[in-house]
Amino acid sequence: MINLSVVILTKNEERNIKDCLESVAGWANEIILIDDESTDQTVDIASQYTQKIIIKKMDNEGRQRNFAYAQAKNLWVLSLDADERVTGELQDEIKEILSRHTDCNGFTIPRRNYIGDYWVKFGGWYPSPQLRLFRKDKFRYEEVSVHPRAFMDDPCGHLQSDIIHFSYKNIEDFLNKLNNQTTREAQKWLGQNKPMRFGRFFYRTLDRFIRTYFVRKGYKDGFFGFIIAFFAGFYQFLSYLKYREMARSKKETK
Repeated sequence: MINLSVVILTKNEERNIKDCLESVAGWANEIILIDDESTDQTVDIASQYTQKIIIKKMDNEGRQRNFAYAQAKNLWVLSLDADERVTGELQDEIKEILSRHTDCNGFTIPRRNYIGDYWVKFGGWYPSPQLRLFRKDKFRYEEVSVHPRAFMDDPCGHLQSDIIHFSYKNIEDFLNKLNNQTTREAQKWLGQNKPMRFGRFFYRTLDRFIRTYFVRKGYKDGFFGFIIAFFAGFYQFLSYLKYREMARSKKETK
């Protein structure tokens, strides 16, 4: 085994967690699960692979992730979501990197994203590298509730092998997550007291669609490419509509 802490955040992930843990068991010497008060069998399944399970309600994604990484006993952390899998090729690459001295404080890893059983190759979805392997003393997340930014001291390296990411079970799951994320996005804007203008979001809606479908060649993914581009734009518009509704409700209650 190598000195690597694999950190996984969960919330009702009984469908995914076993395969995720199987992909890291037996070669990383620490697995940490931070569970957001799951009501299904997530914790029971995970306890077959690790005893380091912490139940902690998530009030802020960035803060939850920073807390999770602070629990690691090792200097190097691999951050995974429950719907992700480490390939054999990536496992070998990580072992090779950590077996020798490196000047890098972290490494991006490409993600192979799926909707159902379809691998989305265009529209900016692949390789879509994410900073997932890092020294815990050089890395932190912005402490916001949705889409927190990652910050790390340079230098940063880049691995070649993929994480498999089963992003969405189907289109229904895609829409459910879009609805949840746009609500949290609107809540974040409201909390930041940002000035929001309709014209700006109308432009961003069109811009996201054009960049995803044409510039990043989403059209090559056919039907899924169009759906992804459409909702990439709609995300902006829907977040704005929810923000306006929340702002009006807040004003009326004062």
